[in-house]
Amino acid sequence: MMRETIESKLREALSPEHIEVIDESHGHNVRDGAESHFKVILISAAFAGQRAVRRHQTVYGLLREELQGSVHALALHLYTPEEWRQRAAAPQSPPCLGGSKNDG
Repeated sequence: MMRETIESKLREALSPEHIEVIDESHGHNVRDGAESHFKVILISAAFAGQRAVRRHQTVYGLLREELQGSVHALALHLYTPEEWRQRAAAPQSPPCLGGSKNDG
């Protein structure tokens, strides 16, 4: 399953204190069973001193194969442990308005 693949790769490379990989495909205009839209919440000391762009580049690099394959969207919420303690929650994903969901 794609969720497990994403989580495994990120765990191995970034040794996170906390990780959630959430399959949000069901909320998008995709076929049943598609594994194409994911939300990642990852807290790792590896992000210390990095700006958000560099953190995203790191994750995109680790998941290059998946992003060239079936993964269409990846919402990334990447924090250091200190940033997470101050925040303690990631933003909610907005509803999908693409494809036929926007018809009507």
